[in-house]
Amino acid sequence: MKPYLLVYVVLTMLISCKSSKKIYKRDATANEISASTHGQKEIEREPFKDNKPKKREAKASKSIEKNIIDYAKQFEGVRYKWGGTTKAGMDCSGLIYESFKTYEIVLPRISRDMAKKGKKISLRKVNRGDLLFFKTGNRRNSINHVGLIVAIKNNDIEFIHATSSKGVIISKLNEAYWQKAFFEARRIL
Repeated sequence: MKPYLLVYVVLTMLISCKSSKKIYKRDATANEISASTHGQKEIEREPFKDNKPKKREAKASKSIEKNIIDYAKQFEGVRYKWGGTTKAGMDCSGLIYESFKTYEIVLPRISRDMAKKGKKISLRKVNRGDLLFFKTGNRRNSINHVGLIVAIKNNDIEFIHATSSKGVIISKLNEAYWQKAFFEARRIL
């Protein structure tokens, strides 16, 4: 008898419970949401919106190249970390990957794979926002480093990148080490 009584009580509770489904109506002028629950009204504010630049929500006065460069420059001074993509540590391809990804331009995560994207261009035709690829150190037979051009001054190209010794820095392509290691430039945008 006890099992039947338990089943009866549970069924009674389930049947007698009312649904409290809310119906939402947007009031565009007040930027609020009105909720109606069987005659009861409550007002809820919209959730806080993050002001971090996402996707292509760039300010109209800035070009996408400038936005990507400005985003990359936020990491200047961050220490080097192999595989890093945050202010806790960054590697060269992580810096480029995150800077472009912020504006919905998804590139491969590895520099040698990034070098297969976009259009190859000569150094005479590079602009801010273009990528420079390098073959450095013991592995000079394959691309293993990338930088983002941030400025061109007096025929000198400045680029931001992450080095294992100094972290995220801005260097000049006319420095002997980078001139020797330079392989190609590519335009993604």
